Amino acid sequence: MRRIPDPVTRISIIIPVFNESAVIESTLSSLQPFRKHGHEVLVVDGGSRDHTVRLAVAGADRVIHAPRGRALQMSAGVSAAQGDVILFLHADTLPHPQADDLILEAMSQGIWGRFAVKLSGRNPLLRLVERLMNLRSRITGIVTGDQGIFVRREALDAIGGVPCQALMEDIELSRRLKRLGRPVCLREQVVSSSRRWEEKGVVSTILLMWRLRLAYALGADPERLATRYYTKENGVRS
Repeated sequence: MRRIPDPVTRISIIIPVFNESAVIESTLSSLQPFRKHGHEVLVVDGGSRDHTVRLAVAGADRVIHAPRGRALQMSAGVSAAQGDVILFLHADTLPHPQADDLILEAMSQGIWGRFAVKLSGRNPLLRLVERLMNLRSRITGIVTGDQGIFVRREALDAIGGVPCQALMEDIELSRRLKRLGRPVCLREQVVSSSRRWEEKGVVSTILLMWRLRLAYALGADPERLATRYYTKENGVRS
């Protein structure tokens, strides 16, 4: 019989959502074993107009309401979290079945890290995207939200919490955490939906993200980048 983790090994899984009724039940279903192990699941809603909140209630320890915006929702989740390790998970990302054990083992090696990502679609170009994302994070220490970022609460507090900006919050979070130490890059995978790549076109999405990240690296204002990004996304953000 598995021992219920004590407070210093409890993981708080934070999921920011906005209009995610199509995927939230599946994601929360995959997290129920972790709740049984003593970890907590917090869904942070940014004002969904569909059935996301109703569907999330049964599968989460808490559903929190926050201003819309991924970084703001992540911050609200951290404020409510009781665990000493935080896992940020996208609403359309399924965790590795042993994610909790893998994270706790990784925390014996460092203070933050990520999983490898696998995209759900079958387009051969998505395999290239996966490899590049995983390779880039190993080389540069810059991690994206699709990869399931996990971090010790004390390390997150040390950098002032989640950077509250309109876009590229995962990139900025990685930059700040890198000052404390490089990420533990796990080979085990989370499975992230490829829906945005397939809906907008794989090549066009790659080019858009490269342009935005280059602009951010050169000092562009995240608010302006967000306007460009969500215009391309027809104003729908998650």
